[in-house]
Amino acid sequence: MWTDTTRRNSLWNSRMHLPWSLEITAASRLVRNYNMNYTHPMTVKKGEGMGHHTRKDILHTFQMNFFAMSFLNNFPWDVSKTLQHALNALRNYLRLFVQLFTYEIFFFLYFCYLVLFFKNHEMLAAEPLDALYEALGEVMCAQEEDMCYKTYLLPTGDAVSLAENVALISQGTTGLVTWEAALYLTEWALENTHIFKNKTVLELGSGVGLTGIVVCLSSSLTKYIFSDCHQTVLQRLKDNITNYLTNSDSSRASVCVEELDWENVSDEQLERIQANTIIAADVVYDPDVIACLVRLLSRLLNCKVQEEHPDVYIASTVRNPKTYDCFKKELEMAGLRHVVMKDSVAQVFPYNRATTIEMIQIYV
Repeated sequence: MWTDTTRRNSLWNSRMHLPWSLEITAASRLVRNYNMNYTHPMTVKKGEGMGHHTRKDILHTFQMNFFAMSFLNNFPWDVSKTLQHALNALRNYLRLFVQLFTYEIFFFLYFCYLVLFFKNHEMLAAEPLDALYEALGEVMCAQEEDMCYKTYLLPTGDAVSLAENVALISQGTTGLVTWEAALYLTEWALENTHIFKNKTVLELGSGVGLTGIVVCLSSSLTKYIFSDCHQTVLQRLKDNITNYLTNSDSSRASVCVEELDWENVSDEQLERIQANTIIAADVVYDPDVIACLVRLLSRLLNCKVQEEHPDVYIASTVRNPKTYDCFKKELEMAGLRHVVMKDSVAQVFPYNRATTIEMIQIYV
């Protein structure tokens, strides 16, 4: 039986046999159409009162966490009986789940989701939904997969669905999942689109591509260069990019993927890249790679083909303060300065911000 911490889902295409890109595109359109009729919970119209705000807040929390495949304890299961007016909103969202099953083109609700929905649905003495019991039967017969599809809802109402691995570490890499610092960097990028205007952007350690895809969709940049070095990560990255950026009217920027080995990158490759802006998330986690990362940053910042030094922004989850301090000392030894960016960033995606996430700008 699946546990709370096992995030499992797969596309149900045994009958439709749709290509992956068509399934995700159709699913995203369905989510986007749903969002068009949805008001952000913080937008409370005059005269609606706190009850209306609470309904939308609960619905929004369920929506964001479900599509992003969040841990179950992030869901608002403790809905008070005094808030039974929120029931209709929750039931509408349950019907959305049923609709997704009916179309068979989006995520499977895994077992734990449905069990907890039943439990809380019955606590509120809600009208039974037969379709949910049918969905539960299908989920119990579903095969577990190593890969899942997570959907990130943007403030615009658009949805970005990415193929990611369930395990945090798999095939010898951590690059097949989206980490918290990448979510933070993406949120920061959404608030600072001017930084990318008419720029060539290089992202180090792109992983599955969330930050870059969102930047391309939201900013008027000239070129975006995704990069990584693990072959499986590069292939997954290319698949996600192809689905969202190749045929997207929203992205007019040139997009490419570079295999970038920090330790063995050539001068010719760096001269070809010629980035104005460099970003990275969660690249400071292993003491063994810090030295080569700093050397690469130094080379990029001092690249002679650049008319001006590029801007460098790095977001990091500080799991081990000693490792992070080691990174800052390496920067200092390389003659690179940094400043901590302390401006608050609005949270868009559902994740735990209790851990320390720091954003710095690096310059010569």
